[in-house]
Amino acid sequence: MAKPLTPEAQRLKDIIDFDKRTYFFILVILFLTIRYLTNSLILESIPDYDSLESRGDFMIFHIFNALNYIWTPFALLWKFTAIAFLFWVGAFFLGFKVPYKELWKFALVAEVVFIFPELLRLLIFLNPSSSVTFQEIDEFRALSLLSLLGPENIADQFHYALGTINIFEILYGILWLYGFHMISNRSLGESSMVVIVSYYVPLAIWLTFYVLVYKG
Repeated sequence: MAKPLTPEAQRLKDIIDFDKRTYFFILVILFLTIRYLTNSLILESIPDYDSLESRGDFMIFHIFNALNYIWTPFALLWKFTAIAFLFWVGAFFLGFKVPYKELWKFALVAEVVFIFPELLRLLIFLNPSSSVTFQEIDEFRALSLLSLLGPENIADQFHYALGTINIFEILYGILWLYGFHMISNRSLGESSMVVIVSYYVPLAIWLTFYVLVYKG
């Protein structure tokens, strides 16, 4: 007989018991809206924006952004697939058998965490001062090591890595801790090992690789 879920796992299961297709649609709309408004802020912070826009100098920028908007839902689907696969492999490596489909659905739910850093950036620069440059808006990473240390004090090759090390990655890991605990019915201790092996170790390897191969 299957072991009953813990109160925490049952509570989480009840919370995320909603239509995932509708949720995905809302998630995509939120990402697209925030990114569109942020890109508008970036453009408007460029000196002499109005005259440059009237001459069509930003055509390439608009095309690139349009392609990025179109790609957003597919990028999210690819991310859910990759993250779920990493957790499936990590769990298998540690001797746990879990259904891939449930991991994929939880990856979809957990992605909501990454709306908040983009929303924070938009809110912080919603009414920027005249001294703010488009590079500052573009490179800003809320509640990260990069924002704590200041990008002007850090070599360019470390910007991406330090920007990725932020409070939202920690929250994402905590969410996955309880998510895996719910899906697998394993203890929180065992689930934490799966999160470390499946997510944080690959993330650390990727960031290290990026720093080593970076060419400014």
